Formats: sequence, C-alpha cells, structure tokens
Amino acid sequence: MITVRAPATSANLGSGFDVFGAALDRPADIVRVEKADRTTIEVTGYGAEFIPEDPESNTVGAVAEALDAPAHIRIDKGIRPSSGLGSSGASAAAAALALNELYDRGLSRRDLVPIAGKGEATVSGEVHLDNVAPALLGGFTIATGRDVTVVDADIPLVACLPEIVVSTRDARDVVPAGATMEQLVNTVGRAATLTTGMCRDDPDLVGRGMHDRLVTPARADLISGYAEVREAALSAGATGVTVSGAGPGVVAACHSEDRRPIAAAMVDAFMDAGVDARAYQTRIGRGATLYTE
Repeated sequence: MITVRAPATSANLGSGFDVFGAALDRPADIVRVEKADRTTIEVTGYGAEFIPEDPESNTVGAVAEALDAPAHIRIDKGIRPSSGLGSSGASAAAAALALNELYDRGLSRRDLVPIAGKGEATVSGEVHLDNVAPALLGGFTIATGRDVTVVDADIPLVACLPEIVVSTRDARDVVPAGATMEQLVNTVGRAATLTTGMCRDDPDLVGRGMHDRLVTPARADLISGYAEVREAALSAGATGVTVSGAGPGVVAACHSEDRRPIAAAMVDAFMDAGVDARAYQTRIGRGATLYTE
C-alpha cells in the first residue's frame, strides 16, 4: 500500500488568474492505493457524500487511466469539495504520486503535473495546473502552459471557508471576456509585485500584489459577505485579501503574529452575514508527501 498526503492549495491569488498557485500546510487529503485488476474508489471525510465513486467521474479515476495503473483507491477528504482550496487538485495530485510509485512508472513530480491536471479536468471541465502544480511541487508556483516555475516561499496565510458552495464552472462563467488596457497594466504590475514578495518572503509585497480589478470583483459577487470579510481581515492586520481559486474560500496574506486575530475576524464577519465559516491558520507549505507501508 502507498499513502500520500496532498495539501490544499490556493490558486490565482488575485492577480495571477490561471497562473499562480500556492501549497498550504493545512488542510490536506490522504489517498491510499493498492494494486487491483480494475480501478475502484472509496471516499470518506469532509464532503465525501458529494464526490462520485465512479472512476469515470472522479479525478483519481482519470489519473489511474492516464498512468495505466488500476488500483483500489481510498480518499480521505480533509479539503471540502467546491471550496476554492484545490480539493479536486489535491486528490488528483496525491493519486498521481501514489500510483507512479505503486507501479514504478519512474516519472518525476514535474512529469506528473499534467497527468494530475487531466484528473482535475474531470471536475472543472478544462485542464488547469494552478492547483495541481503546487499540490505536487509545493511552494508558490507559476504555471504557463506546461512550464512551471517554483518559488520556495514562506508566507503566513489565513484561509477562511464559508459554508456555501461556488462551483468552478459557475465561477468561470462570470470571468470577464475582455479587459481594458488600464486593467491589464494594473494586473501585470500587481502580479509582478506578488511574485517579488514571494521571492523575498515579504508578506507586505505579497498582500499588495493580491489586489485585482479584473477577475476577483466578478467572483466576489458570488460569495455572501465577501466585502465585509475582506475589510475585517484588513482591519485585523492582513496585508492582502482575495478569493481563493474559484471561491468561496477567501485567503489573506499576513505576518505570523496576526494570523489568529485575522482568522477570528473573518469567521465573525461571515457570521454577521449569516454564513457559518471555519478558518485555517496556515502558511505556504511543501507539496505532496509519500509514505510506503
């Protein structure tokens, strides 16, 4: 049996739509695989009742097919589906790493990124690497096509997850079809600022770089209480706040000592909006971890 722990991730980070991603040190999915004549899937944990166990409809089934690696796959969800925290990407990344080891395919983690991307496409409808890349490689990642750059960043974060659902497909439907020159220039500047902050482990620069005028406002409208939560986090010390991935998760960059008050402020603001929420005091972490039993 092979066991892999794959971390939650936050994609986009405001100014890096479909490009930026970051691994979080918590929460995480645990995936266990054993060789079998055909692929079967068992799902337990947070939101398991919403995840299909049919291999043709599950991210890990697509990964097993791509690797020609049939197995009995058990997924223990620590990351809620439709959270904006890379739930499907984590499962796909974990399965890719585990099955590669189980069948001794000899592929590197970078080789596995597009394979895990095919798995995530089962849910999102399109191949995107901004979740699976950090889930496999860790750190802050910049994915452009099949090329992935990794920065071993160390930035404290708070990820707040409200008990509402925003599907990835719905969130993509509200993305503007075009942009003004002013919006493009602003986005490039913010993305450059965020990247510099990651390279310097500077939460202030990362926070400034999260601000986005193009995609985030449209997605924020799908999240009840977002404006109030963002303001509460900034008032509590966050250096920047944005929608995590497709939402409804909200991620804040900060200094380590401010994580606790920021987490409390975000949960309270969601509650004031009539929405239950939980917060994870986390930071940018490593990629999937493999255990052999």
